[in-house]
Amino acid sequence: MKVETSRFGSIEIDDDKVLTFPKGILGFPEDRRYALLPHDEKSPFFWLQSLDSPELAFVVINPALILEDYSFEIPTDMERDLDLREPGQAEVLVLVSFRQGSDGKPSSLTANLLGPLVINVENRKAMQAVLDPKRYPVRYEFS
Repeated sequence: MKVETSRFGSIEIDDDKVLTFPKGILGFPEDRRYALLPHDEKSPFFWLQSLDSPELAFVVINPALILEDYSFEIPTDMERDLDLREPGQAEVLVLVSFRQGSDGKPSSLTANLLGPLVINVENRKAMQAVLDPKRYPVRYEFS
């Protein structure tokens, strides 16, 4: 499939690489199809590009790279909805935000540890979990 994006121009995405969020991502319920694109081959970051809205893309990262002991139990209803049967089927990513410094470079990075994205790597279905706010913050600062 060929997709026009505002950030990356025209990109080609194999149908079997499309991530489907049946309920969307919080705040973006209409955007349900995404592609995961590498930021740079040496970077730990990825872009989660909407295939429904060309201007919508999120920066994401594996949370274990910023908080070694990050873990949570996937809710039973989410396991069922994503058809997760084994722990190895799930990949977790978190959304990243950054503030731009006066030099144009990121001055601070934060990760949304409260609302991780859970992806079934086999069927490419994904959902956003909402965890206990007493355990994880929505803005976890890291560098």
